[in-house]
Amino acid sequence: MLTVGKDAREVERKLRTGLLACSVCGGRLAPWSYGRTRVVFGEGTLRWRLRPRRARCAQCRVTHVLLPVSVLARRRDAAGVIGAALGLAARGVSCAAIARSLGRSPGLVRGWVRRLAGRAGQVRAVFTVLAVALDPDPPPAGPAPSPLADAVAAITAAAVAFARRFLVVVSPWELAAAVTSGSLLAPVITAVPANTKHVL
Repeated sequence: MLTVGKDAREVERKLRTGLLACSVCGGRLAPWSYGRTRVVFGEGTLRWRLRPRRARCAQCRVTHVLLPVSVLARRRDAAGVIGAALGLAARGVSCAAIARSLGRSPGLVRGWVRRLAGRAGQVRAVFTVLAVALDPDPPPAGPAPSPLADAVAAITAAAVAFARRFLVVVSPWELAAAVTSGSLLAPVITAVPANTKHVL
């Protein structure tokens, strides 16, 4: 799995001109068919079909699914929707209330919250390091009421640092998708901070 930008035409151009690198060996990626089409659920009733591009490394022959930063791996809801739920949970809003406000099931929201809460320390560490790497003098973070809130604050701080460094406002949740190659809520999280500048 490799996270890429949201503009499918730009991704295709980069793929065809050899500008995308393999995350395994650094070799040049080339077009290699498509992944399975799926429906992605956005805010409210918004939904769209996503057929992710696949690529194969010319050097090591490993294939990759190229996932846009607007989604997370193995999740049917958009990264922004999941992020909104996690942000509300970090502020102490109940999963049932979040589910009602987003039009999702309480069990689904609880699953997102549990998954991030279970790795909150790792997420906080990755995004705190990224924030400092992007901005050597980041604004101080206040105390958070829970490890989940700490993790969400670190993701938000990294997005602010990214915006200050590159003068581009980014969604904290798309940054999180880019940094983790879509694995923020996957069974195993993969952090690839170097991926951020090229996909956002």
